[in-house]
Amino acid sequence: MAIVKLNNKAVSNATAFGSITGLGSMVFIKKLTASSSATLSFVDGTDGVVLDDTYKEYYFTFNNIHAATDAAEFTFNMSVDSGSNYNVTKTTTVFYAYHTESDSAAALAYDGNIDLAQSTDFQILMENLGNGNDENGSGNLTIFNPSSTTFVKHFLSRGMRNGSADYAVDYHVAGYGNTTSAVDAIRFQMSSGNIDAGDICLYGIA
Repeated sequence: MAIVKLNNKAVSNATAFGSITGLGSMVFIKKLTASSSATLSFVDGTDGVVLDDTYKEYYFTFNNIHAATDAAEFTFNMSVDSGSNYNVTKTTTVFYAYHTESDSAAALAYDGNIDLAQSTDFQILMENLGNGNDENGSGNLTIFNPSSTTFVKHFLSRGMRNGSADYAVDYHVAGYGNTTSAVDAIRFQMSSGNIDAGDICLYGIA
């Protein structure tokens, strides 16, 4: 990448930058929109979905995810057999910050209740989503090099939701799928009930 040179010492006052090359791009691949949907699944090679070695990093955004069932969890899992099974073994770590609408409580804490230790369960990305008309959750999930047949599959997620008990929670989830098989499908679903509304977009990072 070329060195960026400013025409003065302060970025805030800069009027020109040198050439910038090789910064890459975020390429839109697919958008799925929920409408009382049990699952939203991205399967490599299906209806334009790409999850192969075209990109080394894949980025999902989930927007205005609304639960049909109050206090449900928004979850995901991976597949190595084109979506026949979503049961990749995962080890993860989770922490969150929260603040109540009433200003009565706030905290930053490790969440040992939803992390996984060599488990094939769906990983919770956001807990206790409310199903009120004004309650939902949004965030993102990054999966690194899912098509690798050499290394495990690392991922990071951050999600923000308005919960069933009227408080805001900022979730941070990280871990890895403990498989050296290529991950070729990703599924999102609620722990109970449907995804009432919302959309999930998939991008490749070039």
